[in-house]
Amino acid sequence: MTTYVPKDVLEGLEAARIAGLKKASRLRVLAGDGYYPVLRKWKNGFAVENTATPRLRGLVDLYEGPNHLCQCLIVASEEDGSEICYEFKRATAVADRPALDFYREPDAPVALIEDARGTTL
Repeated sequence: MTTYVPKDVLEGLEAARIAGLKKASRLRVLAGDGYYPVLRKWKNGFAVENTATPRLRGLVDLYEGPNHLCQCLIVASEEDGSEICYEFKRATAVADRPALDFYREPDAPVALIEDARGTTL
């Protein structure tokens, strides 16, 4: 038994699926001057909408809401219907503070306390 679904119904279902993914995802990618919604993300890459997003290439930034997650070097891997999938060549997590250029002991004090004369206690 075969099921025939008209082309316009299939297009409507695909558009509804993409709209649902956009609404559910808080992820977005910054490429150049524009932000583009990420439909889904996995360990080695992510997917964006084919028609609303230009071809991305090179270094991009990945955000979840206002939080900067990582800076990624990407390459397009495949086009799957209404999605374009990109794979990470490199994904560097963004730190919340600058990197240290020296070794800090795990039990080292956070700050030194001085008395009124300026000598360290």
